[in-house]
Formats: sequence, structure tokens, C-alpha cells
Amino acid sequence: MTYQVHEIFMTLQGEGYWTGRAAVFCRFSRCNLWTGLEKDRHRAVCQFCDTDFVDATAYTLDSLATAISHQWSSSAPDMLPPPGTRHGKRRQSMVVFTGGEPLLQLDQQLTTAMHERGYYIAVETNGTRPRPPGIDWLCMSPKAGTELAITKGDELKLVYPQQGINPANLLRNTSFHHYYLQPMDGPNREANTHFAINYILEHPQWRLSLQTHKIIGLP
Repeated sequence: MTYQVHEIFMTLQGEGYWTGRAAVFCRFSRCNLWTGLEKDRHRAVCQFCDTDFVDATAYTLDSLATAISHQWSSSAPDMLPPPGTRHGKRRQSMVVFTGGEPLLQLDQQLTTAMHERGYYIAVETNGTRPRPPGIDWLCMSPKAGTELAITKGDELKLVYPQQGINPANLLRNTSFHHYYLQPMDGPNREANTHFAINYILEHPQWRLSLQTHKIIGLP
């Protein structure tokens, strides 16, 4: 099997629970909610996506695991592991599989390969595809008009506001350890931030997630 990957880079996680944590990001190409082409945005299920994931490089299992490991080893060889253990081994480095939609391609062979290299595996998904075994941290960002294949995990991060999604319904129908509202980016970002803050003040089960990487100029 080959994996279609748009980019691999090391940075700080900018959003949600792991904000500020160093990690290697592996951004897969392809998404089931949008082609990634501007000419198709008007008919996409997710029309507010701000991520470029179209161009791709093909990797084999071994070459992808090696490319991810090279990013970490050349940047932060002595980084302390995140909390917890898995199979008795401390995970000394984190990889975040994102996209596009990573669960179109991420499989048990790849999670096993990354665990063998000592990685803690996080995923950012739209929740429309079942999760493969071996994921240590699952963050779901649901999109209006989709049917969820995932209803439980570690972190639910809702881009807010979204017409067609009521946060209260997500609380009732899903089971996550952490719930975040993230203001929708774009020309109405300031207003959306105030909407999110006001909602959280009235519904403190939610927390605020900001795209800090954009604020400080990281990828």
C-alpha cells in the first residue's frame, strides 16, 4: 500500500487540548467532504476549510514512518514524552495525522509502525470514517450535514458557529473527554469569537480553542 501525503513538518500544536505541544504533523491528501479545489468549494460539504491538501507525494509504509521520524530526530531528539504509557513503553514523541481526512488512509499497519518507533499517535478527523486500531488520542471536528461514524474519543472540537449543528445535541449524542468550541476563521472571525465566548459562559461544559499557530505565525 502507498500513502498519499501532502506534507510532513514539525511545529507546535496550535489548537485544542495539546496547544503548545511540539509534534510532527503528517497531512494526508484527499478528503471525503471536499476535493480541496476552489472551483468545487461551493458544492463541498465543508465549505469553510482553510487547509491546502491537494498536492501529494506517494510513500510506502516504511518510507513514511522514516520521513516522520526524521522530522522529529532532526528537530527535538530529547523531547520529554507526553503523559501515560502504551504497552509498557513511554512515547517520546508525538505525530499528528491530519488532512484532508486522515482516516481515509491511516491504518493499523501505519499506527503499529509509528508505535514501534516510539510515537504517541494523535489524529484530527471529521468523524465520518471508523477509527483504525492504535490511535492514542482522537480529536474529532464534526461538520454539518455528515453522518458520524465516531461518537466517542478524547477531544471534540467544533468549529463554531455552524448552521446545522447544535452543540447541545453533540453533548447528548457523543462521549468525549474534552469539548471545545473553535471560532470559525474568515471575515467574521472576531464576531464568531464573541459568539463562542458567550456560548461557553452559558454552557461551561465547553472550552475555547483558538488557532494560536495563526496568531504567532506558525504553520
